[in-house]
Amino acid sequence: MGSLESSPARAQDQLFDEFRFGVSTSVQGGRSGEDGAFPELTVLFDPFGYEAAGSWREQLLHPRVHLGTSIGLSGEATQFFTGFTWTVDFSDKLFAEAGFGGVIHTGDLDGNDGGPNLGCRVLFHEYVGGGYRLTEHWNLLAQIAHSSNANLCSPNDGMTRAGLQVGYKF
Repeated sequence: MGSLESSPARAQDQLFDEFRFGVSTSVQGGRSGEDGAFPELTVLFDPFGYEAAGSWREQLLHPRVHLGTSIGLSGEATQFFTGFTWTVDFSDKLFAEAGFGGVIHTGDLDGNDGGPNLGCRVLFHEYVGGGYRLTEHWNLLAQIAHSSNANLCSPNDGMTRAGLQVGYKF
């Protein structure tokens, strides 16, 4: 019983809930495609009590906050993103996620360079993914992420990348 009472206090004292690292690649073709691999780093925070949520309904009401980057090598766009992450557990091992927020990027705005023409420096950013918990602390997540301006600027090619991340849950 003593360890159960100390768990919530310990979770509130730690700054990070989870740290992820991985790699993605563009899934767009043609002129809007991007070359190469994109190293990714993401940190998740739990200010709304996701860790204490029991059912999938409670998990949806307690999103985590994410902050991360997708690093463009070879002159491709680097993204710095933040937003909310909703995680739903299907079992002790399997989970699904969806995230929504914003991104600031270093990509092309008006078509003078290669790759997607993004129109605005600030874009919407969303992702979906599925994961598997290897242990209590380690997990593997496959995801697809999209960033675009929702036609608020012109042009609006957007960026769509898919990849794998390894996560460490504190």
